[in-house]
Amino acid sequence: MTVQSENEYEDLLGLWSDLEAGLGIILGSPNSIQEFEQRVWQYDRWMKTLLQRDTDVGLYLLFQLASNSPVGYSASHALVSAVLCHLIAVELNLEVKERDSLVHAALTMNIAMTALQDQLAGQVEKPSAKQMEAIQSHSVNGGLMLLNLHVTDRLWLDIVSMHHDERTDKGQLRLMPPANRLARILRMVDRYAAMISPRKSRAGRSATDSVRSIITNSNEQNDEVGHALVRAVGLCPPGTYVRLDNGEVAVVMRRSAKPNLPHVAIVINDVGTLVSQPRLHRTADNSPKIQAALAASAVRVRLNHHLILQLASYAGR
Repeated sequence: MTVQSENEYEDLLGLWSDLEAGLGIILGSPNSIQEFEQRVWQYDRWMKTLLQRDTDVGLYLLFQLASNSPVGYSASHALVSAVLCHLIAVELNLEVKERDSLVHAALTMNIAMTALQDQLAGQVEKPSAKQMEAIQSHSVNGGLMLLNLHVTDRLWLDIVSMHHDERTDKGQLRLMPPANRLARILRMVDRYAAMISPRKSRAGRSATDSVRSIITNSNEQNDEVGHALVRAVGLCPPGTYVRLDNGEVAVVMRRSAKPNLPHVAIVINDVGTLVSQPRLHRTADNSPKIQAALAASAVRVRLNHHLILQLASYAGR
């Protein structure tokens, strides 16, 4: 899949945005949705279809959507988490049944606090005692809500109920019961996706800082999930920003065979001015090299994303 025009870019962005909006509706008003479980399956198929067209472009659009605004935070967070869980499942060669349960749990893990999650994203002050109570009980309550919505997949229910359970951090991943193993994966993905997304109380962190924080603050066995995440999307995933060692700023377009050496589009020159035409640069082949990852809040210019994604079609050649 290539993006050859602004219309193609807008169409593709619209499909991802529609998916996110539809997910927001079923998470926000689950009791009004007929055949809730089937609807989640529908959104999962939609997500997979978009990723199959071009995973890098999908990641680019997702990270741009997730990092630019806290509006609709709950649905955006769920979709980013589901995509990351899908890619990690592929990386770890999980069985299809486990992959499906993991992704569906990612889409619905915060169903018991959808409105609160959106509220917290726009809230500057710390959560109140009542809000903290809802936060601490949302995983178990979410599992119960899904059961009452007639979700029949026991593994899906268990992953949601356990996705904040620190006891899942113990043991080798492959030797754990499926629910514990998948809950551990979702727990780490949940933290990573939350770190990169902005809220009123703080800007999002860079993707590199986020993944390093997860790996550094986890036990050695948990590193397996963190490293699978890096192999799946790279240290700097498509749609995130980097500073090059010559002072230029670029946006990542495509992953390469090396997780720390993606293909980028240079968008800001070394004196801080927006370049008129984004310039393709393969960091694995030539200098300049990546000096640091940047949070989206550090890049204040308005980019022509369709031009960048046009370049992305040449990056893998």
